[in-house]
Amino acid sequence: MAAFPPNPVDKPGYTLEFHDEFASGRLDEDKWMPHYLPQWSSRASSAARCDFGCGHLVLRIDADQPPWCPEYDGDIRCSSLQTGMHAGPVGSTIGQHRFNALSVVREAQVNRITYAPTCGYFEMRAKAPRTAGNHAALWMIGTEELPHRSAEICICELFGKDAGSSSVVRFGVHPFGDDSITDDFRQVRLPIDTGDFHVYAAEWTPRHIRFLVDNQEVGLIEQSPSYPMQFMLGLYERPAETEPGALYPKEFVVDYVRAWRAVA
Repeated sequence: MAAFPPNPVDKPGYTLEFHDEFASGRLDEDKWMPHYLPQWSSRASSAARCDFGCGHLVLRIDADQPPWCPEYDGDIRCSSLQTGMHAGPVGSTIGQHRFNALSVVREAQVNRITYAPTCGYFEMRAKAPRTAGNHAALWMIGTEELPHRSAEICICELFGKDAGSSSVVRFGVHPFGDDSITDDFRQVRLPIDTGDFHVYAAEWTPRHIRFLVDNQEVGLIEQSPSYPMQFMLGLYERPAETEPGALYPKEFVVDYVRAWRAVA
């Protein structure tokens, strides 16, 4: 299937409350923090590498890019943005998405939230690299001012090794420290090439989360976190899975990210 066109900005039953069309040619840091979980590493090591062109954000991984957090995450490289930051003092275990039980805060951060809704309709139009070792994702995590508010909603996860004339799209929820959520992560193979532009979305209500690709439902999960969650938007690489002689940079091209709240 060819690239899917952009959707209209207006959505019946919803009001647009956050969006970035990436048309300014620079990163809007009133909306995005250009780092990936810097509390477990540092702002310098977790800094996103990105460009802008043709009205698109291009998150990239370069050949010379070091791992973002070798102490706790091995050789993983990433370029990622987020819309919230919460961490405790240096040496503490307080912080969002503590993915490794050994992690401690290594650099003090300024806690802030630019956007963290509770429920809504969220949509991204993007194309991901087709290369092995890479995956791109739009996901949400709890802001974790309270430790149990830590679940994940993955709107889409796109692995380059699964891209082609048909491609696998992954989505779902992970509980992490939230005992009210049961792990439910799914994948579907669709007749699309995720290396072309497609629209990935989730409708999060107080009762369920509905996942869509190109405006067609691909899954319904009958669970719902009940607290604010922030966006995570990133491109990741596992160098051990990268093909020898692979060309760089690897690029995740994002046309827009939009978020609506339901009209009361």
